[in-house]
Amino acid sequence: MYSHGSESLINQAREIQEPELQKFYSRLVKLLQVKELSHETLDSLQRLQLILFANKFTKILPAELQQKLLSLLSSPAEQLQVLGSAVLRETLPPSGQELNFSEENLSQLNTHAAALLLSQARSRADLSNLCAQLIRSLESRPSEGPTQSLMFTLPVLNTVFTLSPECLTEDHVTLLSKKLVDWLRYASIVQGGGASSGGFFTGPRSRQPLPIAELDGSVSGDFFTVLCVGQGFTEDQWMNVYSFSMLRHWLLTHHSVSNTAVDADDRSEVEGSVVSVVSVTSSSSRLLPPKERLREKAFQYCQRLIEQCDRRAQKKADSELQKACLVEAVCILDCVCAEDASMVYRAFPCMKALFGRLSSDLSFARVLLPIAQFYLNHGEMDTVDCERVWKLVFGQFPAELFNDAFLAYELLRFLRLNLENIQSRAPEFVQFFPNFLKFLAWDSPAVVEDFVDLLPSLVTTGTAVELLHTLLDLPCLTATLVLQLRSTCLPIADPNSRGLLSLEAFRNPAFRGLFLFLLRAQAGSGDTIDRLGTLHELLAEAADWPRVVRCAQTVPVLLHVYFNTVVKMDDRKLLAHLVLVMLERSSLLLRIPSYSKEIHRVFSCHLRRLCKLHPSLVVDQSHELLEFAGATANVYNKEEVYTHVVWVLGEYLSVSSDSRCSVKLITSCFEALEAVLFEITSSTPPPGTICPAPRVITTLMSALAKLASRSHDLIPRASLFLSKLRTVSRNGSVAWCADEEDLVAIVTRGEELWSLLKAPGVAQSVLTPPAYVTTPRWHRDTSVAMPLQLRALTSLTHSQ
Repeated sequence: MYSHGSESLINQAREIQEPELQKFYSRLVKLLQVKELSHETLDSLQRLQLILFANKFTKILPAELQQKLLSLLSSPAEQLQVLGSAVLRETLPPSGQELNFSEENLSQLNTHAAALLLSQARSRADLSNLCAQLIRSLESRPSEGPTQSLMFTLPVLNTVFTLSPECLTEDHVTLLSKKLVDWLRYASIVQGGGASSGGFFTGPRSRQPLPIAELDGSVSGDFFTVLCVGQGFTEDQWMNVYSFSMLRHWLLTHHSVSNTAVDADDRSEVEGSVVSVVSVTSSSSRLLPPKERLREKAFQYCQRLIEQCDRRAQKKADSELQKACLVEAVCILDCVCAEDASMVYRAFPCMKALFGRLSSDLSFARVLLPIAQFYLNHGEMDTVDCERVWKLVFGQFPAELFNDAFLAYELLRFLRLNLENIQSRAPEFVQFFPNFLKFLAWDSPAVVEDFVDLLPSLVTTGTAVELLHTLLDLPCLTATLVLQLRSTCLPIADPNSRGLLSLEAFRNPAFRGLFLFLLRAQAGSGDTIDRLGTLHELLAEAADWPRVVRCAQTVPVLLHVYFNTVVKMDDRKLLAHLVLVMLERSSLLLRIPSYSKEIHRVFSCHLRRLCKLHPSLVVDQSHELLEFAGATANVYNKEEVYTHVVWVLGEYLSVSSDSRCSVKLITSCFEALEAVLFEITSSTPPPGTICPAPRVITTLMSALAKLASRSHDLIPRASLFLSKLRTVSRNGSVAWCADEEDLVAIVTRGEELWSLLKAPGVAQSVLTPPAYVTTPRWHRDTSVAMPLQLRALTSLTHSQ
């Protein structure tokens, strides 16, 4: 975790002895008495902080040193404030002193002093006391103490509310709501800092405060907001900015506080008709209770911000500030409307106009997401048509901004947090899963956790098959997205664009349809494409691209989530189709090292699981399963899948699993597996391949024995083959098995099966036991002695 040098320093700090530490304290006190602090003082403070941090037990500082450190919190040098706060946080409150939230301390509040105050609060009672003191400090007049401390009070209060919302009382809510109303709506409209109007006769008497300005340079004609500019700002203007920054969190916090103490007449004028609310003016809003009045002023403030964002900013940084303020303003309006539903009718005209203005400019995508959230939360109340919003958010955003990491995070978070609401209000979002998967294809490690949560909601009867194909082709989608960006960045005439065969194929009209299918925005145009092999050949050189490799590593994880979801749907027709897809796609995968092996492992796991849950699937898809199991090439190319296909055929192709299973079907399966086993045990492996795995051979042998035990006419053939296998192996090494130990294991398994088949009745009981044997419940059966024995043993072992 630490470098060698860091570990050495930490060990030195831990091993320092108490006498040496006391001397160090004394020297540091002397250093802190000097007015001009030197580098030696800074180094000593850093060393002290390391000593206190590295020790297991909290140290108690001498009182004099502690007072000196406290004085550093009000030092003009921020570095000293940081060090003083860091040291004291390692010592207080274990020093034995009680928490002291005095007015004197609060009047000197700054960022680092606030961090110290919060670190001292070790219980909810402490936080409640701190909260009460801070709120009382807001009541003081500016002339009663340093005004700058007020600017640090709101952030500390915001942190306290986050840690413990229950610290708030109804009186606190009322007081702070009143203060926020004053700061938000009635801040000064002239510039602070003694701005001069200029001119030849400018002097102390002729200096007149200038009015605040808008971002486009014009004089502001309305109240002050965070988007107003000037040469300097007054304290109440700064408080306006701080108030806006915490307004949304405050609205969410005080909304959760119990309203039982609120008088009925506090709400009487707000819960009236929509007409009465719409007609509220600034004069009548003064008659509202504090919380309702804050909502009204927050509404007005946000509307003013949205109007200010129509202005063209003179600086690029101000344009970004406008976007950030739009996001916050829309979120605050959403909170206000959630608390007071009657405000929805006043907010929607503004929201519609804002969406209409921004929807054509994708640079405002992160602003449009909160607008979509507003539509989702309140669209039903105003019966708004949200189709345009969903087409933009689900369609255009992922298609064109898949490489925007911030948008990907926010859009996927929007989907996760509102999943139930979206499923009821916009069920068509499921059809956009090819679009959503572009985020995953582009930056798999960053968003894979989001898709683990989202994927089950995308699996429906109508999308399941296409979604499986899309997941398997996800590395192809990654490569295509990379090619799409390169195609737009590198002109055709650029020599750098001629080296990639895949890029030339992407630009080739003959293959354009293949790539367009991968880049489709919505599902429904087909489960997959016919020329997958051609597509994989065109993208062969992308197999080692880092982005493609990372994407391929996430596909097995998502396939497990996918199959776990499909199983719960319990749709036999769908599951039968998925079995065919697994068999087909096991040979149609992009050739990425270890990718095919991982996918085969997932297929094998869930093929066995599906057949165990629904054994009739084996009879339903017997033709395709036999065709797959009868191909000798699959033994070498798809060992994992082939082994499990043979196993399910041997395990579930029986009358006990499905009454439709006939002797003819068992015989045809036996003959197909017998032919494959004979071929691989009587010839050398094809060039370029290795010997078949012993597990494949033993699984084939077991499947033949199981099938023979169910159709006694096949027992002689199975016994003859097993005896020949034993005879061949006695002659020494064989071409189809390179390891002597593996050969011995195969022969031993063959002898066991051969011995079982001598007694057909026993063979069937052993190789195909009934369900009550494979899943015993003897430990729960009250009619047998085993439960009594288990309870007796348990009591004996636990009595000691």
